[in-house]
Parts: sequence; C-alpha cells; structure tokens
Amino acid sequence: MEFISQAADLYVQEHSTATSKLLQEIHDFTYQHHVEPHMLSGPVQGKFLSMVSRMIKPKRILEIGTFTGYSSICLAEGLAVNGLLHTIEMREADAEIAHSFFNKSEYKSNIQLHVGDAHQLISSINEDWDLVFIDADKTGYIDYFNFLNEHVRAGTFLLFDNVLFHGEVLSENIKGKSAKAIAAFNEHLKKINNIDFVMLTIRDGITIIQKK
Repeated sequence: MEFISQAADLYVQEHSTATSKLLQEIHDFTYQHHVEPHMLSGPVQGKFLSMVSRMIKPKRILEIGTFTGYSSICLAEGLAVNGLLHTIEMREADAEIAHSFFNKSEYKSNIQLHVGDAHQLISSINEDWDLVFIDADKTGYIDYFNFLNEHVRAGTFLLFDNVLFHGEVLSENIKGKSAKAIAAFNEHLKKINNIDFVMLTIRDGITIIQKK
C-alpha cells in the first residue's frame, strides 16, 4: 500500500535539500547492487533523521540496523562536538559495505560499528543515549523498547522505523510475523505511562518516543 503517491513523493524530494554526494553514492550503490534496496532510508527520511539529530545535538546515538550506512551518516550530522554514534548490524556483508562508506565520511571517527546480534550487544555498550534509532528485526521491537525504556534517562528520544509496515497493520486480518509484531508493538506503546510518542507517515511510518 502506498501512503503517498509517487508524484507527491517526488514533489517532496524536489522541495527538500538535496542529499550530499556521499549519501547519493550510498543510495545508488545500494539500488544497483543490493537485493533489498527498499530497506534504505532514502533522501526524505534521511533528511528527517538528520534534522532531528541536529535539533537534539546528541552526544551519544545508538542505531540498531546499520544496513549500508545511509541512516548512520544522516544521524551523525547532528552529533555534538566529540559525539559518538554506535551502530549495530547483524549481517557481516552489509556491515562491510557500511564500513567502506563510513571511511569516506567526515564522521568516520565519530561512528563505531558493531557486528552481531543487537539483542546481545546492546547491554554491553555502556553509554548514556541521547538519541536512538531502531530499524532492525521487527519481531524484536518490543524487546528493544522495553530494554531501552528501562535503561535510558528521562528526555531520551527513541525513533522506531517501519511502524506502518507497508500498510499491512491497517488490515483487519494481519498476516506475516513481522507485520503482526509491528502491530503488537504499536499497541504496546499505548500501555506505557512514562513516554510521550507520535507516529508519523514518513516513508513506511516512523514513531518518535520521548521518555518522561
């Protein structure tokens, strides 16, 4: 299901700041060589992530789901001086691609890439997060949220991607484990009392959460 027509999406892109040469290179490489290019954040969501990061000016960012590195670089654009972004990627091949692009970036010294299962790694990274972006296994969203909500301080912003899951969450009979997991996650947030949150129809849906 398309929430925004192709014409409107193109209009939005044309009336937003153009992406950098490096981000365009990542975009083109991913669409030319990766079997799942639709997983890329893309120019509009990428610019949104960059803007959010620049508004917060985080000292520490956590990203779960590096993919080919596009969103990582967008988030890094808002880091405070000497800030650090930790990004976790399960798939070694994608991590290698992302690492190659990080090395071309002006933020290469501000990005630390971890390869492995985020469910295991997240507790081993001892940082106080200002901003978190989750774009990983959908069946793990509730577990990621519960862990982070317990461990981050008040004021921390958490962003979860794909919360509309291609429109499948709107179906009366949701099929597929990932779609069901996203629907369960969306309902789960409504039961939590110590957060403010809003779901936005950017790309495939993104929910912004702030811990009270």
